[in-house]
Amino acid sequence: MNVTKKQLDNAVLHNIITQIEADRLYDFLHVQSEDQPNFSFTHVLYYMGGLIAIGAMTLFMNLAWESFGGLGIVIISMVYMVIGMLITNHFALKKLVIPAGICATFVVCITPLLIYGIQQWLGLWPSDNNYQEFHTTIKTHWLYMELGTLVVGILVAIKYKYPFLIMPIAFTLWYLSMDLTVILSGGDEDTALRSLVSLYSGLVMIGVAFWVDVKAHHKADYAFWLYLFGVIAFWGGFASIKSDGELDKLLFFIVNLVLIFIGVILVRKVFTVFGAFGSCNYIGYLAMNIFQDSWLFPVSLTVLGLGVIYLGIMWHKHEIMITKKVRSFLPQSIRDLLQDKV
Repeated sequence: MNVTKKQLDNAVLHNIITQIEADRLYDFLHVQSEDQPNFSFTHVLYYMGGLIAIGAMTLFMNLAWESFGGLGIVIISMVYMVIGMLITNHFALKKLVIPAGICATFVVCITPLLIYGIQQWLGLWPSDNNYQEFHTTIKTHWLYMELGTLVVGILVAIKYKYPFLIMPIAFTLWYLSMDLTVILSGGDEDTALRSLVSLYSGLVMIGVAFWVDVKAHHKADYAFWLYLFGVIAFWGGFASIKSDGELDKLLFFIVNLVLIFIGVILVRKVFTVFGAFGSCNYIGYLAMNIFQDSWLFPVSLTVLGLGVIYLGIMWHKHEIMITKKVRSFLPQSIRDLLQDKV
């Protein structure tokens, strides 16, 4: 829930609080939210600048860097990382949490380039692939770069404890799951195996995200990026599993409904967005294939839609009672997590 100055002023007009209390509360909430990412112009500039710098050393690397050779890449990477750490510490001392977190993340994102340079320098690079292909191809020899990035990412995250540092860790775990599939399949283009690995990797990542959410929700949102890439991996793997039967497609629809429900309960939009997309995809399949020439289908769909709206009205009416009843069966740690989401 975001409280605005206008809402507090309206509370004053309705004699709920005094103007002095409204001003003091607004100032308090403003200070509390300074370290929370939001859509302010300042934060847009922070993240835009950070993503440009990170992109420059990851997605937008070009072949010209290969001319420096392995040792040259190592030296340049180390210089960038040292500068990044110095800037991170500078911002941290000034209590500028978001810029500090972005700069620390920049350091972690350079790690694959550093490891690539070391392998090139020592003559251990196993193929003709270059660093530019790291983000576009699935290969087993990216493994050392990914494992090294995880180690550095975890160490930096432990030291600085900035939520944005979880982004490269989650991103690398996603990459790692895809490259491990190549190892498990012996290099074959086994689509079914890749789908299953993606699905189970996503489930594991979602489980880790939930554990992190329960343990650290009162400190900061460390679970956001794990949820994001976990849902992407799970949903992508589940959606790509070959399903010829109608029961399989119905199961996919039910799973997507469950994702929507989980998103509502945990207040995590990524579950709701992917669940809604998958559900609409199934309904579209029914409309275009199963009930293509049936006049009854649009009528049934209309009734279903109105039924969902009515369900929303009833939920809103009895939400407090239902919520208390459901939460009474949950462990205290999960109840605390859900309470903070309200």
